[in-house]
Amino acid sequence: MTLTLYPAIDLRDGRAVRLRQGDYDDETVYDDDPVGLAQRFAAQGAEWLHVVDLDAALDGEARNHHLLEAIVGATGVPVQASGGVRSMDDLDRRVEAGASRVVLGTMALEEPAFVAAAVARHGDRVAVGLDAQGRRLRARGWTTEVGDLFSALHHFTLQGVARFVFTDIARDGMLEGPNVERLVEVAEATTARVTASGGIASLADVRALAGVHERVDAAIVGKALYAQRFTLPEALAAAAGREEGAR
Repeated sequence: MTLTLYPAIDLRDGRAVRLRQGDYDDETVYDDDPVGLAQRFAAQGAEWLHVVDLDAALDGEARNHHLLEAIVGATGVPVQASGGVRSMDDLDRRVEAGASRVVLGTMALEEPAFVAAAVARHGDRVAVGLDAQGRRLRARGWTTEVGDLFSALHHFTLQGVARFVFTDIARDGMLEGPNVERLVEVAEATTARVTASGGIASLADVRALAGVHERVDAAIVGKALYAQRFTLPEALAAAAGREEGAR
């Protein structure tokens, strides 16, 4: 099975950054031109982009919304938008900006009834992000604890969610490899598709995720690209089960 890779562009104060384990006080700035970065990823073969508004995730204010619109317009690549959706208006606004999929995080966990309404309105353009430390889910930029991972999986699967984006917070930004065991448990707990997030450090990790479970069909890759552990073309080749340049 080919694994679809989503290069991550995390936006804060108009720049592309990475946080270590979601800590807003432990930030590395990688690019002052997120739109240019997105264009480079598109030129290198990205089939999707994962764009996170970290400011909105923390306080609900979508100060980077103009960058989402610009990235969609400049690349022509489907964009999965995440961070700070607190209302149906917020969701609609991201869809209107051109996002092909929107990930609900804090709103889904704090007001679960919102998910059913969102799915009824936008169908499989809605995904739910489940960011966990162990089994405990965290929200509001990972600053608050909000319930149990597997209870949420069960509930949202029954509500018709077509995709979950699962992040193991302990692995995010650490370049220690994904938590494959927990990822399999997540995939087994739902009939929805699962996108893996957090921990990819090598091409071997990409290859491992490509065969980990039939419902795990996508993965978000961030720090490993920025740290130049491998290139995006190399990762895309590994995800497809081939070496870069092979026919």
